Amino acid sequence: MTKKKSKIVRVFAPATVANLACGFDVMGLAINSPGDFVEMKMNDSSSLRIVKLTGDGGKLSRDASKNTSSVAVSAMLKYMNSRQGFDIVLKKNMPLGSGLGSSAASSAAAVVAANELFGKPFSREQLVHFAMEGERVACGSAHADNVAPCILGGIVLIRSYDPLDIVSLPVPSQLHVVVVHPHVEVLTRDARAVLPQEISLKTGIIQWANTAALVSGLYSSDYKLISRAVEDHVAEPARAALIPHFYSVQEAALLKGALACSISGSGPSIFALTQGKKKAEEVASEMKNLFRKHKTKCDVFVSAVNKKGVRVLV
Repeated sequence: MTKKKSKIVRVFAPATVANLACGFDVMGLAINSPGDFVEMKMNDSSSLRIVKLTGDGGKLSRDASKNTSSVAVSAMLKYMNSRQGFDIVLKKNMPLGSGLGSSAASSAAAVVAANELFGKPFSREQLVHFAMEGERVACGSAHADNVAPCILGGIVLIRSYDPLDIVSLPVPSQLHVVVVHPHVEVLTRDARAVLPQEISLKTGIIQWANTAALVSGLYSSDYKLISRAVEDHVAEPARAALIPHFYSVQEAALLKGALACSISGSGPSIFALTQGKKKAEEVASEMKNLFRKHKTKCDVFVSAVNKKGVRVLV
């Protein structure tokens, strides 16, 4: 493979909605915005350098052993037995601790950029392995429900982690996503700490049935089945208290015609699914108004499911 040391690669990695209520740690989807930008080039130092980092409010480390973008690239280099160095410019364009896969976006963008500079020796599916290592340093768990949809696009199911087995699921043509991010921060580590370590068999059966029903609904474009399936009996009851006015916002979205509404990833962002863009905009307005009523600032994003994932920019 030919090294092009002067070449600069710029990529965009989109936000993601993980869990999809019933698919804790095994399902996720990508949306169009917000997202992170990474610019990378090879260097002669045999080291990874975070040369510029913006949009993080000074919260993220520029230490290459601690930043998710460089940790993910380091995993790739270790696999390749390569000492190639890279200069990384990272622009965070989404809030930290938002439940939108912020750490995953940085990891995903960096490994895709490095892969481009190496001449694309790895498939997008293989890159997920490396990006997961960025998640490990971010929250202590190398999960793929954010990095997989971020890199691959669309809606994904992680059937297995050992070995990693990712299944891309169909995206119904009218499916739209509303994401509302209240201006509070919930760290993934904290959100995981409140989860139950054990669940009852009854709860497990309900959750498994809903996950299977959601997959069936996606394949058949059965929006009513999707609506019935997207409910969470495991993480949502434990995490709802971390998100101001969660149940009020959820109720408002459903009354306005959302197919479903639950917590995006570890929160505090809340997502809703709708049939059609017009309904998505109506639901988004209702959710935003509810937060405004409670004097809580929020950002609102309306999107079709992003089927492309990380994009290499010209």
